[in-house]
Amino acid sequence: MHLSWYGAASTQPSPVNRMMAAFTSTFRDGVDINLGVGFVNEQTIPIARIEQAMRAVAADPITYRQAFNYGSSTGTANLIAAVRRFLLRSRLGQLDAATLDRNRLIIGPCGATSLLDALAVVLKEGIVITSDPAYYIYADALERQGFEVLAVPEDSEGISLEALERKLHDLGDRVDEISFFYVVTVNNPSCTILSNARRRALYDVAARLSRKQSRRIPIFFDLAYEWLLHDPRVEPLTSVLPQDDLEIAYEIGTLSKVIAPALRIGYLLGPDGPFLHSMIQKTSDTGFSAPPFVQEMAAYLLDHGIEDQMRAVNTGYRAKALAVRAGIDQQLGPFLADCRGGSAGFYFYLTMREVETRPASQFFRALTEAPGDRPRIIYIPGEYCVHPRGDLSAIGRRQLRLSYGFEDAHTIVRALALMREAVPRESGTLVGS
Repeated sequence: MHLSWYGAASTQPSPVNRMMAAFTSTFRDGVDINLGVGFVNEQTIPIARIEQAMRAVAADPITYRQAFNYGSSTGTANLIAAVRRFLLRSRLGQLDAATLDRNRLIIGPCGATSLLDALAVVLKEGIVITSDPAYYIYADALERQGFEVLAVPEDSEGISLEALERKLHDLGDRVDEISFFYVVTVNNPSCTILSNARRRALYDVAARLSRKQSRRIPIFFDLAYEWLLHDPRVEPLTSVLPQDDLEIAYEIGTLSKVIAPALRIGYLLGPDGPFLHSMIQKTSDTGFSAPPFVQEMAAYLLDHGIEDQMRAVNTGYRAKALAVRAGIDQQLGPFLADCRGGSAGFYFYLTMREVETRPASQFFRALTEAPGDRPRIIYIPGEYCVHPRGDLSAIGRRQLRLSYGFEDAHTIVRALALMREAVPRESGTLVGS
């Protein structure tokens, strides 16, 4: 059978795919501890509200017309209007009515991930500039689809401008091959928050390159975790869309983290034109649209109690972040070189001083191959998160992403104690000291 480039590259599962498949196939509920897969906490999913939304949609075929039929590839009018109303009410991104009116909002066929997948289909293959550590699932998918990922190390505010300029200089004439910029504003895996100044500076870099090359080089801001900003010390985050005079900036949002991943609702907001038209056609090719009745349920939820839901979700994650950070300091503090995250989303990204965390390490094996009734613990090794040919490939062997989304705080703190026990005794500080 003749396979495409993507098909041939996909015959072997990615490292994360292999690791999670092996673990979840034998996962013991109530025994093993999941600090790896970025599932939301089940207690944050508003089951009663979702049931209410389902009944409301089914009972009102006039407002929610043809909700159980095929739908428009742009998304239902009710959901598009509800997202716009929510963005205006909440002031997320400090978006105003003029900016929303000037841009177009479309709904993806199956969550934000389907929109990311569509980018790789409708945009010309080339170089994608992103952060390092990167959203490893998408970076891996892009390379299977023929793109080249240029991963730029981040600092405390996001992608480092100094590192970015150096890498652009090193590209030389290949700078013309840049396809697009992709930035997760609350980075997955590190949960580093892209500061307002840095997101504007990154936009300016994309704008400068666009002007120099006399073409639009788009920059996509993935807001997946931005609605989970639960640290009151962090300044409100500001969109660059109001200042986008070149029409190159787009935002990708999702309801997965604040309502429920299973709704599979993601949207793309940005300037109308050929690119957006091609994205709409890709949605049609994929499956006509996201399920209309789910879109209408999401519209109902956005208009009925979403603010209360967001407050409850963020209050819960804030409490967990504080408890887990205290546990990290107590159990792993002596072995840590750095710890990021805990202000938004639900990840901590740890850099160990000496302890290797990669799958072949003693530390990883001790946690994932625990005998008998001892809990097995899964995390995402930093080796999977950093680009294998990037600047951080060596330090990635000592890093890990820890999720405090799925398990309760008590279970996570217990897992941290077991992680301390798994630290090899030759790693500087004796276990139990």
